[in-house]
Amino acid sequence: MLKTDRDSSLVEKILSLKKRRGAVILVHNYQLGEVQDIADFTGDSLELSQNAASTDADVVVFCGVRFMAETASILCPDKTVLLPDISAGCLMADMITAEQLREKKKEHPGATVVCYVNSPAEVKAESDICCTSANAVEVVESLAAEEILFVPDQYLGHYVSTKTDKKIILWPGFCPTHARIKPEHIIELKREYPGAKVVVHPECRPEVIALADEALSTGGMIKFARREEVKEMIVGTEIGIIHRLKKENPDKRFIPVSEQAVCPDMKLITLDKVLRSLEEMAPEVKVAEEIRLRAKAAIDKMLEVGRG
Repeated sequence: MLKTDRDSSLVEKILSLKKRRGAVILVHNYQLGEVQDIADFTGDSLELSQNAASTDADVVVFCGVRFMAETASILCPDKTVLLPDISAGCLMADMITAEQLREKKKEHPGATVVCYVNSPAEVKAESDICCTSANAVEVVESLAAEEILFVPDQYLGHYVSTKTDKKIILWPGFCPTHARIKPEHIIELKREYPGAKVVVHPECRPEVIALADEALSTGGMIKFARREEVKEMIVGTEIGIIHRLKKENPDKRFIPVSEQAVCPDMKLITLDKVLRSLEEMAPEVKVAEEIRLRAKAAIDKMLEVGRG
């Protein structure tokens, strides 16, 4: 899409104000292309929070959804974390509360709680260790416990259960965007593009993962696309990632599994909202200290395991 004079003016204002505020702009792979293009760092949720922690910026503008901004606040308590649209949430993260998790823990007192980072700070605080879609299997395998309570994503949890001998107790949460990807979408596209590699997110349904060449996090997909042997790739995740894949690999073809694989919350942040956020230094996301410390302990344990 060609940039208009208005877009160019907006970008100039954002970059100028970013410098004055001592800010860094972090943008998730699912965000609008125009927002990805102004990022200091583009990546998946944990990767971005690690970027936030490693930068000396005073202000973090997190272009993603609420749980991601919370994670940045957990790791960077001394920084001002801005979420340009405070209503940008996550339906899967909303499928579990701290109180619900406490009740579930009573049913399985011997289980270790592994919490996907796509969850509220209060839920992380009630968990033993966090994981990402990239390191979930590695995290579970690192634990001494043989019984794992995995929250909140049942599909990622099921994927982990196929890679470990541990008993995985699943919470009935899921990502509606990935749940809209169906096996028939994959079958049809494989017929149309027989030479294409099929890569899907582990938040997808098990029957979709079974048809894929690889199940990878968004960061994993970005790396996979760079492989020399990959010329065409059927992409089974939120379609926002296609912008970055095409930008980084202009000579390759990327086919979205479904045009319906759109996360409305991920599309809420625009250039106008980023500018307004920097102007007003709001909306700010700040995790209460008592919750932050407990949630950080679960995240730190994950980081000790290895890659994100």
